[in-house]
Amino acid sequence: MPTSLITLRKGTFMDRPANSSPDTRRVSLLPGTRKIIEGVERVYYEGYWIRYYQPPANTLSAKRHLITALTRRLFNHVEHGINISGVRLQQARHAYETALDPALKRVNGAMLAGALFNRASDIIAKLVEIQELGVEIRSDNALLRECGNCLQEALTLGRLVLHRSGEEGIDELWGEPLHAFSIPVEDFFESRYLKIASTLRDVDHIGAALTCCFEEDGDFAAIVPLIRCAIETAHRKVETLQTDDLIFTVWPEFVVAGENLIHYRPPSASAEDIERVRHQEHGLQLVAQGWAILNDISRARTPMPKTTQSFIRRLEAFRQSGTCPGLLVPLTVPD
Repeated sequence: MPTSLITLRKGTFMDRPANSSPDTRRVSLLPGTRKIIEGVERVYYEGYWIRYYQPPANTLSAKRHLITALTRRLFNHVEHGINISGVRLQQARHAYETALDPALKRVNGAMLAGALFNRASDIIAKLVEIQELGVEIRSDNALLRECGNCLQEALTLGRLVLHRSGEEGIDELWGEPLHAFSIPVEDFFESRYLKIASTLRDVDHIGAALTCCFEEDGDFAAIVPLIRCAIETAHRKVETLQTDDLIFTVWPEFVVAGENLIHYRPPSASAEDIERVRHQEHGLQLVAQGWAILNDISRARTPMPKTTQSFIRRLEAFRQSGTCPGLLVPLTVPD
């Protein structure tokens, strides 16, 4: 367990996460330590003080709501077209097993995974209805086992699924419904705090890399405060549950911070200065790319390490050479 929070490279915009507590930064703390900080209960994991939420009771009904929410969240962040109804599981499996072309088989596998998730969600929903009628559902119930089998198979197929941005798949999203099904709700919440801490670290790494890339660049130095604002609002977005009324403040701030960032424009360059024009174009594309990745990570509340490191390498190449040859086509920034 680290005894201090993230230390960023010289010249970066902050030396600790925005939601950390100054008086405990250099004190070794046990994971799971809770404390009221500025009127908000927070829990400490991996160097971050994260907004704490009381977990619901460990009941089948609570697991149903949790798995339903996780499945909905899952489909919101992965490629289109794979949210297949559980009643079509047999057709989805047949299509996957008979597909010969590897590219088509990958997509069919993703569709099968979607059908498996929905079948598991359907099963647990019906079990909760039966339980609410007063029927005891034992842990060795055959339908519960089938639910677990569906989630396990979907997890295995998760490697075939792409993130909606086309970047790396988010394996953790595929594992969460099975994780929530298999362990007590309180333990699942604890595992989520660890995931949130990892996500915040990715957010900070991107913020640090953007700042180091642009802070001494005459065309982009003025963007540094906008980067800082985007990172701070991303912190709040990552730690806030969608069901918390605070989201009506947190989400608009996050969106506006991103809009301000991608709408930044450097001082006008002469059309004859082709090198500077290219430098500005590439810099703006990197800013747009950075916000797109921050948006994906913060909304999914899950780290994307390969995407993050690849982006940081592009920033470093730009910082050293003034251009980034791989950025030749303007990016489409997500809403």
